[in-house]
Amino acid sequence: MINKNLNYIIILLLCEDCFKRAFAMEQNFTNQMASSRHYVFVYGTLKTNEPNHHWFYKNEAGHSNFICNAQTIEKYPLIIATRYNVPFLLHSAGVGHYVKGEIYEVDDIILKDLDELEEHPTFYVREEHFVKCIDGSEKNMKVWIYFIKQFNQKLLNLPMLDHYTNEGEVQFQYVPRYDRNPEYDIKQLILL
Repeated sequence: MINKNLNYIIILLLCEDCFKRAFAMEQNFTNQMASSRHYVFVYGTLKTNEPNHHWFYKNEAGHSNFICNAQTIEKYPLIIATRYNVPFLLHSAGVGHYVKGEIYEVDDIILKDLDELEEHPTFYVREEHFVKCIDGSEKNMKVWIYFIKQFNQKLLNLPMLDHYTNEGEVQFQYVPRYDRNPEYDIKQLILL
């Protein structure tokens, strides 16, 4: 009987140790997830139903979640430029309109994929700014936004939008990278 009770005590001690380890692992996982959570404001082809929206879901190892529709707190020039009709948000606060878009929560994996798409930091530059949710809560959120910072000033002469959509006339529709002429470098037209 003593041996049987001793066995139960050993099993309980082992189970307690396993429980502590499992709890510590869960805490570590939770901390990692919290540190890898980012909020990104998208205003162009990454929005829902737009040509590059699939970048939020193409990497099965990553995680993304729609948070809300939002709008910039400052005015910025949102333009469509080049023969490929690419939307650009120019880093020129106070010029243009309050720009409407969407906020997504993403992990490090998806953020890295978005950086690749936007060619951060050599083309677009990702910066943190506050935007306002416009789905009723009106709360301000600190988010990453992809801007063109060092741009050709002639771009400020183009029509400025308060939101982007790829719907409409064919001559103004976005042309995906795989359909573009590789010898035509849009960076030369946009950047200084």
